[in-house]
Amino acid sequence: MSERYPDYEVLDKWDSPSFDEVTRKVLARRLDGVPDRRFLTVEEWELLEALAAHLIPQPERARPIPVVPWIDAMLADGDGSGSRRTGEPHDAEVWRTGLAAIENEARRRHGARFVALEPSMREMLLREVQSSVVSDGWTGVAPKRFLIEFVLKTMTGIYYSHPDAWNEIGFGGPASPRGYVRLQLDKHDPWEADEAK
Repeated sequence: MSERYPDYEVLDKWDSPSFDEVTRKVLARRLDGVPDRRFLTVEEWELLEALAAHLIPQPERARPIPVVPWIDAMLADGDGSGSRRTGEPHDAEVWRTGLAAIENEARRRHGARFVALEPSMREMLLREVQSSVVSDGWTGVAPKRFLIEFVLKTMTGIYYSHPDAWNEIGFGGPASPRGYVRLQLDKHDPWEADEAK
Protein backbone atom coordinates (compact mmCIF):
# COMPACT_ATOMS: atom_id res chain seq x y z
CA MET A 1 0.00 0.00 0.00
CA SER A 2 1.30 3.43 -0.93
CA GLU A 3 1.59 6.19 1.67
CA ARG A 4 0.74 8.78 -0.99
CA TYR A 5 -2.24 6.81 -2.36
CA PRO A 6 -3.30 4.60 0.57
CA ASP A 7 -6.83 3.87 -0.66
CA TYR A 8 -6.01 3.39 -4.32
CA GLU A 9 -6.16 0.07 -6.16
CA VAL A 10 -5.92 0.39 -9.94
CA LEU A 11 -7.38 -3.09 -10.45
CA ASP A 12 -10.66 -1.90 -8.94
CA LYS A 13 -11.25 -0.47 -12.43
CA TRP A 14 -11.08 -3.97 -13.99
CA ASP A 15 -14.73 -4.04 -15.09
CA SER A 16 -15.06 -0.30 -15.63
CA PRO A 17 -14.93 1.68 -18.90
CA SER A 18 -11.25 2.35 -18.13
CA PHE A 19 -10.13 -1.10 -19.30
CA ASP A 20 -11.17 -2.95 -22.42
CA GLU A 21 -10.65 -6.67 -23.13
CA VAL A 22 -7.20 -6.14 -24.68
CA THR A 23 -6.07 -4.16 -21.63
CA ARG A 24 -7.40 -6.84 -19.27
CA LYS A 25 -5.47 -9.55 -21.18
CA VAL A 26 -2.22 -7.58 -20.93
CA LEU A 27 -2.77 -6.97 -17.22
CA ALA A 28 -3.64 -10.62 -16.57
CA ARG A 29 -0.39 -11.67 -18.24
CA ARG A 30 1.63 -9.23 -16.15
CA LEU A 31 -0.03 -10.46 -12.98
CA ASP A 32 -0.29 -14.20 -13.55
CA GLY A 33 1.75 -15.03 -16.65
CA VAL A 34 5.26 -14.50 -15.32
CA PRO A 35 7.52 -16.32 -17.78
CA ASP A 36 9.92 -19.12 -16.96
CA ARG A 37 13.65 -18.88 -17.58
CA ARG A 38 14.52 -19.53 -21.24
CA PHE A 39 17.58 -17.41 -22.05
CA LEU A 40 19.68 -16.58 -19.01
CA THR A 41 21.89 -19.12 -17.30
CA VAL A 42 21.13 -19.82 -13.64
CA GLU A 43 24.14 -17.68 -12.65
CA GLU A 44 23.07 -14.77 -14.89
CA TRP A 45 19.53 -14.98 -13.48
CA GLU A 46 20.87 -14.90 -9.90
CA LEU A 47 23.11 -11.94 -10.73
CA LEU A 48 20.21 -10.02 -12.28
CA GLU A 49 18.03 -10.80 -9.25
CA ALA A 50 20.77 -9.37 -7.01
CA LEU A 51 21.07 -6.30 -9.24
CA ALA A 52 17.30 -5.80 -9.18
CA ALA A 53 17.17 -6.18 -5.39
CA HIS A 54 19.91 -3.55 -5.09
CA LEU A 55 18.70 -1.07 -7.71
CA ILE A 56 14.94 -1.40 -7.10
CA PRO A 57 14.60 -2.72 -3.54
CA GLN A 58 11.15 -3.97 -2.55
CA PRO A 59 11.49 -5.02 1.10
CA GLU A 60 7.93 -3.93 1.93
CA ARG A 61 6.33 -6.25 -0.62
CA ALA A 62 5.26 -9.76 0.34
CA ARG A 63 5.40 -10.57 -3.39
CA PRO A 64 8.01 -8.37 -5.09
CA ILE A 65 7.23 -7.22 -8.61
CA PRO A 66 9.02 -9.70 -10.90
CA VAL A 67 11.62 -8.00 -13.06
CA VAL A 68 14.16 -10.64 -14.10
CA PRO A 69 11.65 -13.06 -15.73
CA TRP A 70 10.57 -10.31 -18.12
CA ILE A 71 14.17 -9.42 -19.01
CA ASP A 72 14.78 -13.10 -19.72
CA ALA A 73 11.64 -13.27 -21.90
CA MET A 74 12.69 -10.12 -23.77
CA LEU A 75 16.09 -11.64 -24.54
CA ALA A 76 14.69 -15.08 -25.40
CA ASP A 77 12.22 -13.50 -27.83
CA GLY A 78 14.84 -11.20 -29.37
CA ASP A 79 12.96 -8.10 -28.25
CA GLY A 80 14.65 -4.94 -27.12
CA SER A 81 14.83 -1.25 -27.79
CA GLY A 82 15.05 -1.78 -31.54
CA SER A 83 18.11 0.39 -31.85
CA ARG A 84 21.80 0.03 -31.20
CA ARG A 85 24.89 2.07 -31.68
CA THR A 86 27.30 1.52 -34.53
CA GLY A 87 29.63 -1.34 -33.71
CA GLU A 88 27.56 -2.47 -30.74
CA PRO A 89 26.49 -6.12 -30.66
CA HIS A 90 22.86 -7.22 -30.50
CA ASP A 91 21.11 -6.86 -27.17
CA ALA A 92 21.49 -10.51 -26.16
CA GLU A 93 25.26 -10.34 -26.55
CA VAL A 94 25.43 -6.99 -24.73
CA TRP A 95 23.54 -8.46 -21.77
CA ARG A 96 25.69 -11.59 -21.65
CA THR A 97 28.93 -9.62 -21.89
CA GLY A 98 27.85 -6.94 -19.43
CA LEU A 99 26.65 -9.41 -16.80
CA ALA A 100 29.86 -11.41 -17.13
CA ALA A 101 31.88 -8.21 -16.75
CA ILE A 102 30.03 -7.21 -13.56
CA GLU A 103 30.57 -10.70 -12.18
CA ASN A 104 34.28 -10.52 -13.09
CA GLU A 105 34.57 -7.14 -11.36
CA ALA A 106 33.09 -8.62 -8.18
CA ARG A 107 35.41 -11.62 -8.25
CA ARG A 108 38.49 -9.52 -9.09
CA ARG A 109 37.85 -6.91 -6.39
CA HIS A 110 36.30 -9.00 -3.63
CA GLY A 111 37.03 -12.65 -4.46
CA ALA A 112 33.30 -13.45 -4.45
CA ARG A 113 30.28 -13.51 -6.70
CA PHE A 114 28.23 -10.31 -6.88
CA VAL A 115 25.31 -12.09 -5.20
CA ALA A 116 27.51 -12.77 -2.13
CA LEU A 117 28.59 -9.16 -1.64
CA GLU A 118 27.30 -6.97 1.17
CA PRO A 119 25.08 -4.07 0.03
CA SER A 120 27.83 -1.50 0.59
CA MET A 121 30.25 -3.51 -1.56
CA ARG A 122 27.62 -3.86 -4.29
CA GLU A 123 27.00 -0.13 -4.17
CA MET A 124 30.69 0.71 -4.45
CA LEU A 125 31.19 -1.71 -7.33
CA LEU A 126 28.19 -0.35 -9.26
CA ARG A 127 29.29 3.24 -8.72
CA GLU A 128 32.67 2.37 -10.17
CA VAL A 129 31.04 0.62 -13.13
CA GLN A 130 28.95 3.75 -13.67
CA SER A 131 32.16 5.82 -13.57
CA SER A 132 33.91 3.32 -15.89
CA VAL A 133 36.54 2.56 -13.24
CA VAL A 134 36.73 -1.07 -14.36
CA SER A 135 39.08 -3.79 -15.55
CA ASP A 136 39.64 -4.80 -19.16
CA GLY A 137 36.76 -7.32 -19.29
CA TRP A 138 34.33 -4.90 -20.91
CA THR A 139 33.82 -5.33 -24.65
CA GLY A 140 31.05 -4.30 -27.02
CA VAL A 141 29.43 -1.72 -24.75
CA ALA A 142 30.71 0.91 -22.33
CA PRO A 143 30.24 -0.01 -18.65
CA LYS A 144 28.18 3.09 -17.84
CA ARG A 145 25.97 2.55 -20.89
CA PHE A 146 25.34 -1.07 -19.95
CA LEU A 147 24.47 -0.23 -16.34
CA ILE A 148 22.25 2.77 -17.08
CA GLU A 149 20.79 2.21 -20.56
CA PHE A 150 20.40 -1.57 -20.43
CA VAL A 151 20.10 -2.68 -16.80
CA LEU A 152 18.58 0.26 -14.94
CA LYS A 153 16.25 1.58 -17.65
CA THR A 154 15.01 -1.90 -18.53
CA MET A 155 14.40 -2.82 -14.90
CA THR A 156 12.63 0.46 -14.21
CA GLY A 157 10.45 0.08 -17.30
CA ILE A 158 9.42 -3.43 -16.29
CA TYR A 159 8.80 -2.41 -12.68
CA TYR A 160 6.56 0.50 -13.66
CA SER A 161 4.58 -1.59 -16.13
CA HIS A 162 3.15 -3.59 -13.21
CA PRO A 163 -0.16 -2.59 -11.56
CA ASP A 164 1.36 -2.77 -8.05
CA ALA A 165 3.79 -0.03 -9.04
CA TRP A 166 0.92 1.98 -10.52
CA ASN A 167 -0.80 1.90 -7.13
CA GLU A 168 2.20 3.40 -5.37
CA ILE A 169 2.40 6.34 -7.81
CA GLY A 170 -1.34 6.78 -8.32
CA PHE A 171 -1.21 5.94 -12.03
CA GLY A 172 -4.53 4.96 -13.57
CA GLY A 173 -3.04 2.48 -16.00
CA PRO A 174 -3.56 2.39 -19.75
CA ALA A 175 -6.20 4.82 -20.86
CA SER A 176 -7.87 2.38 -23.19
CA PRO A 177 -10.59 2.90 -24.22
CA ARG A 178 -11.64 5.73 -21.89
CA GLY A 179 -8.64 8.02 -22.31
CA TYR A 180 -7.52 10.88 -20.13
CA VAL A 181 -9.14 14.29 -20.50
CA ARG A 182 -7.66 16.58 -17.85
CA LEU A 183 -4.00 16.79 -18.83
CA GLN A 184 -3.14 20.09 -17.14
CA LEU A 185 -0.75 20.35 -14.21
CA ASP A 186 -2.42 19.46 -10.89
CA LYS A 187 -5.63 18.30 -12.60
CA HIS A 188 -6.89 14.76 -12.79
CA ASP A 189 -9.89 12.89 -14.02
CA PRO A 190 -12.48 11.71 -11.47
CA TRP A 191 -11.47 8.05 -11.90
CA GLU A 192 -7.80 8.75 -11.05
CA ALA A 193 -6.21 8.40 -7.61
CA ASP A 194 -6.46 11.12 -5.00
CA GLU A 195 -3.20 11.84 -3.22
CA ALA A 196 -3.25 11.70 0.57
CA LYS A 197 -3.12 15.10 2.22
